Amino acid sequence: MDLIKPPRVERRPAVAYVGIRVVTPFRGMLRVRDDLMADLVAWLEGHGAGGAGPLFFRLHVIDMDGPMDVEVGAVTREPVAGGDQVRAGTLPAGRYATLTYRNHSLRANKTLLEWVRANGVALDRRETSEGDAFGCRYEAYLTDPRTESRKTRWETELSMRVAD
Repeated sequence: MDLIKPPRVERRPAVAYVGIRVVTPFRGMLRVRDDLMADLVAWLEGHGAGGAGPLFFRLHVIDMDGPMDVEVGAVTREPVAGGDQVRAGTLPAGRYATLTYRNHSLRANKTLLEWVRANGVALDRRETSEGDAFGCRYEAYLTDPRTESRKTRWETELSMRVAD
């Protein structure tokens, strides 16, 4: 993993987006992400919002041994009405533990989670029967996947909302 910006806590405003949310097994999840990203980009372009961005991958509920509740989204300048599959949403305001990296998502997640524990930062998460539910946990693709197909070159900002 190439660490571009080290772990830190930042305050962020609420951000409008549109996204496609699904439940899928952990195994094969990234293929599902890529397919949903293509569907969302096509929807954005078809609705005159092709310049929206950045694209992101949000993890609502994590269960590495079962289904994952995930969403592919794109930040919009203002709220946009969704459709049948595409829904409007908001990344909530608050403090976020974050880092920016290139390559190796699992290592980046491990690095941030270790930093959170070592620094006594409490995340906005709770254990449920479906898995670990997060108030807001996502990876924003600062490198546009539409212009750089090599995932190992994507600059990605990993963010997890901090408990208030």
